[in-house]
Amino acid sequence: MTKILSKDIFEITCDAGTKLPFDNLYHNLKERGIYRCIACKLSLFSSADKFDSGTGWPSFSKAIIDDHINIKTDTSHGMIRTETICGRCQSHLGHVFND
Repeated sequence: MTKILSKDIFEITCDAGTKLPFDNLYHNLKERGIYRCIACKLSLFSSADKFDSGTGWPSFSKAIIDDHINIKTDTSHGMIRTETICGRCQSHLGHVFND
């Protein structure tokens, strides 16, 4: 996968890294469309279900198809969080926040 993804994107998707809030192309994007996994292109979210959570990352109220998103418990960084991952390739997508 390192031949497909940039070093930064590989770190985010494969090593559960993160970008700084508000430092991404999609948090403020208003265009209609489908958000897909950057690694395997699986359809994940619709722009119709996107909302402004104020976190600086794109936020969605639901997946296009429930099985396209998996969740797991993330205990890194001394806290318990809910991580979302791609249902097909297991790429890291982000974390669930209580909005």
